[in-house]
Amino acid sequence: MANNSPSRTARRKQKKSKKKPLWKKILLSLFIIFVVLVIGASAIAAYWIATAPDLDKSKLSDPLASEILDKDGKAFAVLGEKNRTKVSYNDLPQVLIDAVTATEDARFFEHSGIDLRRIGGAVIANIKDGFGSEGASTITQQVVEKSFLSADKKISLKVQEQWLALQLERDYSKEEILEMYLNKIFYGSNAYGVAAAAETYFGKEDLNDLTLPEAAILAGLPQRPTAYNPFKNPELTKERMNTVLKLMVRHGKITEKQAEEARKMDIPSLLVKSKPDSTPYEAFIQQVEKEVKEKVDGADIYTDGLKIHTTIDPKVQEHVEFLLTDSETNPIPYPDDEMQAAMTVLDTKSGAIRAVGGRRNSEGKREFNYAIEGKTQAGSTFKPIIAYGPAIEYNKISTYHQINDDNPYQIPGTNKSIRNWNRQYSGWTSAREALNKSLNVPAVKMLEEVGYDKAKEFAEGLGIKFHKNRVLIGDAIGGTDTQVTPLELAGAFRAFGNEGIYNDPYSVTKVEFPDGKTVDLKPKAKPAMSDYTAYMITDMLKTAVTEGTGTQAHIPGLPMAGKTGTTSLENVEGSPDAWFSGYTTNYTISAWVGGYHDENKRRAPIPDGYTKIPLQMFKNTMTEISKDIETKDFVKPDSVVEVQVEKGSNPPAKPSKNTPSENIITELFVKGTEPKGTSEKFDKLDPVSGLTASFNKDKNSIDVSWNYDSDADVSFEVSAQVNGGGMQSLSTTKEKSMEINEVEPNAEYTIQVVAVSNEDGSKSEPKTTTVSTGEEKEQEEIPAVEGLSATYNESSSLINVSWNYNGPPASFEVSVNGQAQTVGSNGLEISGATPGETYSITVTPIGKEGANEGKRGPAQSTSITVPSEQSEPPTNGNEEDKPDDQTGNGDENNDGDSGNNEEDNNDSDEQDDQQNQNNQQNNSNQSKEENE
Repeated sequence: MANNSPSRTARRKQKKSKKKPLWKKILLSLFIIFVVLVIGASAIAAYWIATAPDLDKSKLSDPLASEILDKDGKAFAVLGEKNRTKVSYNDLPQVLIDAVTATEDARFFEHSGIDLRRIGGAVIANIKDGFGSEGASTITQQVVEKSFLSADKKISLKVQEQWLALQLERDYSKEEILEMYLNKIFYGSNAYGVAAAAETYFGKEDLNDLTLPEAAILAGLPQRPTAYNPFKNPELTKERMNTVLKLMVRHGKITEKQAEEARKMDIPSLLVKSKPDSTPYEAFIQQVEKEVKEKVDGADIYTDGLKIHTTIDPKVQEHVEFLLTDSETNPIPYPDDEMQAAMTVLDTKSGAIRAVGGRRNSEGKREFNYAIEGKTQAGSTFKPIIAYGPAIEYNKISTYHQINDDNPYQIPGTNKSIRNWNRQYSGWTSAREALNKSLNVPAVKMLEEVGYDKAKEFAEGLGIKFHKNRVLIGDAIGGTDTQVTPLELAGAFRAFGNEGIYNDPYSVTKVEFPDGKTVDLKPKAKPAMSDYTAYMITDMLKTAVTEGTGTQAHIPGLPMAGKTGTTSLENVEGSPDAWFSGYTTNYTISAWVGGYHDENKRRAPIPDGYTKIPLQMFKNTMTEISKDIETKDFVKPDSVVEVQVEKGSNPPAKPSKNTPSENIITELFVKGTEPKGTSEKFDKLDPVSGLTASFNKDKNSIDVSWNYDSDADVSFEVSAQVNGGGMQSLSTTKEKSMEINEVEPNAEYTIQVVAVSNEDGSKSEPKTTTVSTGEEKEQEEIPAVEGLSATYNESSSLINVSWNYNGPPASFEVSVNGQAQTVGSNGLEISGATPGETYSITVTPIGKEGANEGKRGPAQSTSITVPSEQSEPPTNGNEEDKPDDQTGNGDENNDGDSGNNEEDNNDSDEQDDQQNQNNQQNNSNQSKEENE
């Protein structure tokens, strides 16, 4: 019987054909994943919704005021408590409603609190550009966020925001929600709510009086109230107004013709003449606002009810603000109203900002803040940051490191040169001297020596951001498009005074939210350089203040360091910027003045004689804030050694025992790099010792002998002088004695012996002795002087003393009231005689030659009393008065140095004379420096 059952192979094929297709498996898997995700997302969303805050009606009406606290926790400002006027929906004109909804939420009156179409667009944008790149918040959601939630861009908060928006729409009408929104928004210039803003900017108390351009301006302000402030930036305001008008046309609120008419309006013509009331410490608060905005996503210091703990020291802030006024008691001599100035004060140890002075004569009304916004070239204040700091850090150069300051520096690939500000070039000079005198050529050579990459790395560690992210040769002297603010420059210099530790300057330590959440905003500190670099730069900058370009900033008794700087304008004489940045172990200050006419940066040179104002600002402020506190000196780390170096040695060498003291200087070296060798420049052979000579009458010869203790390979050159004639060489010997034969009788011989090196021919100092070849002369007596007299010359306030002497050669010891001096002439003058005082004068002769050398003769004395103003003429204490015409004026050509020792004063960063009290010194251009 036939077997009809399928074969084993056929059965396997049949079984395989019954398997599900692959695409069905993939679809099933995706569906399962989708269901799981939906369930998971729903569960998470449900949790977020369950934990969302309740709708608290008390928080819906007005924004919450923020409290600003100083470094000691005391409130000094409350933002948002004033300048707020509440309006109802019925007070709102249709033009304002249309402008606001067209700009912020075109379908506001149609959606239920969330706009699904906007959400879809935002999702696509966030997928393309990252989460948070575009929002989809409706006006309702914005009310919820500002009333109940923080501005963090978290998915959980967005879910809660949308949930609460739906609830808000259920409990309140559209009109009520729009009313909440317009009463809650911050419009800048300390105005909260649309009614306050209309009055602040346009002087209109009735909103129905608003024109279309005014309504468009108000609708556009909340997005960026500071940037679009019409008082401050009318051009940006107009751009934003045009955007709002365009949206109104797009959404059918106005016609294109109406928009064109509105665009013709000049923004300043719409504004009120008087600006809003000032805010205390406005320049500092601007920095607070900036930090909170950057570090706390979406937070608003004017509307979020924050408690902001800051670093401000009110006493320091008030003094800084005072120095920027035109008060009659202000010691800073500003030349005119056009000069601008700014200053920042940091705590050297922590980087906390103690004060911000934003501009001269600030009205506290959101003006341009030169301390935190006014970027400009840094001039020579960049030299320690770009050139010398990196060279010490990476190349471990010493403060003595030699740089050839020989000629102007030719910028490679150009026909331009960098010159020293004084147009002088001194050859090899030390790093300390070059920085001290703020020389440009050594600075750019130092940058080349260390390398651009290392210089960039070092400077960026101090918060410097380079233009187009590159370093140019001119950066060594602060003369390129890389620019800084006074706050940034102070932050960089502070690290030198803080053992190399850097963190960004900060004004806010922490922020507390109304719900109790606290955010710590202190930046983390990090080493920006080695401790040896910080200390050695500081030591060099100490010299710059005590001896160099910064002497006008020097405060006696206060350990401090600092650097000057100026900039230049192309083809214009003078400097548009002048700087001084300096520090102690307690405070760091950066002061700037500039020839700005306005915040649009129309540049002008500083008037002649006023580039030293930053040094005066620094000195006055540092003196004031350092009162009654201990200022410790900078501590030398173990990584640095002090070494004596022979000046002029290259490479550096230690001085020898023969190096003159004026050629020995003390410099700093990184431990392990100090010089090991000793200079031989001033080395001399040791002279002979124990030189003696005696006359041998029997042989008619002179026997000479000497000692020599050194191991040097030398010979001895013996010379003789007869009766005061010329010194004649006799012989050279390696022995330590010699016999001089056939000497002249009854003569006086002076014998000289000099050690001569057999290696290089160098010679020692000569040693001499005297011997006579005749009978010993009888010793002459040293007689007393004769005719000793003293007379007073009233016209010149001089006492003329004279005497006669008849005896062997002698000098004369003259004692005046116990103070003795030795002279070689027969008289002297006593200057500065005091009326009414008696002078006792004693003269003693002292033998000079042969057997009489050092022998003292008898002393003779006299006295004279200088007459008082109404007294009789003086009487001479000697036996006979000298006639008036015999007063003895002494040597009229021996008037000596009057003490007016004139020196070139190079204490200017730009060839200024630092003591010119009339401020008429010649301004130089120290970072003109860069583009000569």
